[in-house]
Amino acid sequence: MATKPTSDLETFSNPNPDKDYTIHIEIPEFTCLCPKTGQPDFATLLIDYVPDKACIELKSLKLYVWSYRNEGAFHEAVTNTILDDLVTASKPRFMRLTSRFNVRGGIYTSIVVEHRQESWNPQDIVKLP
Repeated sequence: MATKPTSDLETFSNPNPDKDYTIHIEIPEFTCLCPKTGQPDFATLLIDYVPDKACIELKSLKLYVWSYRNEGAFHEAVTNTILDDLVTASKPRFMRLTSRFNVRGGIYTSIVVEHRQESWNPQDIVKLP
C-alpha cells in the first residue's frame, strides 16, 4: 500500500487501440497551496481523453494528484503542468483537462487546457433522435 505521494505516472496498454473512445475521470479532491498566501486551494479536476497506445493507471494518478497537496501553484500553471505530465506519460490522441477551483474571495476559477495529436482527426458526432 502506498503511503506517500509521487510524481510518477504509470500507464498500461490500451486494450482497444483500434478504436476512438473517451475516458472520463473526475477527481473531486484536488488540493494545492496558494503561492501568495500559503492557504489551500481546492478543485475538481475533470480529465477527458482519447487514448492511443496507453491508458493512465488510476492508482498512480491518485498518488500523482496527492503530490500537489503541499505545493504552491497558481491555478493556470498547475493545470497546464498536470496536462503536460499526463500527455508525456500517456501520449493520447486527444486530452482535455478542466480544473474547477472552489470559490476564494467570492471568485470561482475554471481553467481548460487541451492537447491534440497532429495526425488525429476525430470521428463525426452521431446525433440520435
